[in-house]
Amino acid sequence: MSQNPEPILVGRNNKKDVFLLPQFANRHGLIAGATGTGKTVSLQLLAEHFSQMGVPVFMADVKSDLTGLSQPGKMTSKVQERINLLKLDNPTFSGCPVMFWDVFGEQGHPVRATISEMGPLLLSRLLQLNDTQAGVISLVFRVADEHGLLLLDSKDLRAMLQYVGDNAAAFTTQYGNISTASIGAIQRNLLALDTQGGDKFFGEPALNFDDFMQTDQAGRGYINILSADRLMQAPKVYATFLLWMLSELFERLPEVGDLPQPKLVFFFDEAHLLFSDIPAPLLEKIEQVIRLIRSKGVGVYFVTQNPRDIPDNVLGQLGNRIQHALRAYTPRDQKAVQTAADTFRQNPAFDTGTVLTELGVGEALVSLLDEKGQPTMVERVFICPPGSQIGPITPEQRKAIIEQSLVFGQYEKTVDRESAYERLKGVAATSGDAAAEAHASGEKGGFFSSLGSLFGGGGGAAKTPSAPSLPASAPRGRQPESLMGTMAKSAVRSIGSAVGREIIRGVMGSLFGGGKRR
Repeated sequence: MSQNPEPILVGRNNKKDVFLLPQFANRHGLIAGATGTGKTVSLQLLAEHFSQMGVPVFMADVKSDLTGLSQPGKMTSKVQERINLLKLDNPTFSGCPVMFWDVFGEQGHPVRATISEMGPLLLSRLLQLNDTQAGVISLVFRVADEHGLLLLDSKDLRAMLQYVGDNAAAFTTQYGNISTASIGAIQRNLLALDTQGGDKFFGEPALNFDDFMQTDQAGRGYINILSADRLMQAPKVYATFLLWMLSELFERLPEVGDLPQPKLVFFFDEAHLLFSDIPAPLLEKIEQVIRLIRSKGVGVYFVTQNPRDIPDNVLGQLGNRIQHALRAYTPRDQKAVQTAADTFRQNPAFDTGTVLTELGVGEALVSLLDEKGQPTMVERVFICPPGSQIGPITPEQRKAIIEQSLVFGQYEKTVDRESAYERLKGVAATSGDAAAEAHASGEKGGFFSSLGSLFGGGGGAAKTPSAPSLPASAPRGRQPESLMGTMAKSAVRSIGSAVGREIIRGVMGSLFGGGKRR
């Protein structure tokens, strides 16, 4: 990290240079403009400058036109024209260190999170659950945690939901009523999420955030590019990835106060995809994280066509703004132009609303934070050309970069550890065998013999079980006994009671899938 990083020259007119000050780059920003007006080049210019000063960058790339950051640029007629217009020195063309990522694992290293890392709150918001259903999700997580059942992927959560639903009566006393309708609704919503790619996103190995914070041997920050072309068709997974990643970073990174430059910068291209039809709870979480993550040294920049694509509570947090041309073909467009113009600190030299519709390609209205952290008066400038390639790279180039990456091979192969699905599948198989043996024996001792066999005991009496061995990732400290173990102890204590025997038959009949006693 540079001790005294140079300000980033964003643009220039015939009177003034406009700079982005690195110490205020974590105050977030907005790059907006209609299609074809040059906002992607503005993003690319900022990203490569952050990389050069040693700041890692993350960006979502919807159209694959940001992959050129990995390659040196070339002197084209348009670049030469812009250099001559702005009277700039010829740039030193160079690429940036890049890592490619992809939730689907096709155009980059796979990106995954575990169900446990996502947590019940984020899952409830993601699945658009009501309060009752959210309560059931929290209950399922608690039961899994107390009994050492790891929730790693979608099938673990589905198995746990089914297990809790099938044995709802056994949990009612301790946790409260469990609605079968709620279980069914959660299962349906989880299935819908899986069809959008959730089955690929949830699992192991989960993303290590230290891999995002890399610099190369020259001290340049790596630019992490998330392939998001398919995520356009999966907005829930896209929103989940953003929310989970920002939330995890917020939880993991320490408070750093004011730094000479950010620790990490995020760019989200086509941000309207993120906020389109987003559930209100998810939006609230994003607003909260955007407000607070600045104190962790992280800057977030949204790239979209129109400022109205960004909710007001988020837009108000974006202090650095680069506004390319807007179109005003309809009355609604004209109102949007004026709204965008009113958000700038006005310049008496021109009418901001009028200029917004007159800007050429690569021209923008820019207002950045000054030395006091206050928005500068808006300036009309031409954006400086980047030193990296403008436009996408070839599939062969992408493949070569992936295979030469620092993390190649670390995420490519899925790991499926023993977790809730496998454990519950084993319990179900053992339970079925024990029930069959008890039924075949036809003796009083036979029932308790099968019960002892189920919990690892021998002979005709059930032994008190110990808690199952927990995986290394389970919470530390004293672990509660398994559900089956607790029920076994209760069974032993109830042997001498006629009422107890009736209870045992009812509970175990439920566990083994038996019908009502006749």
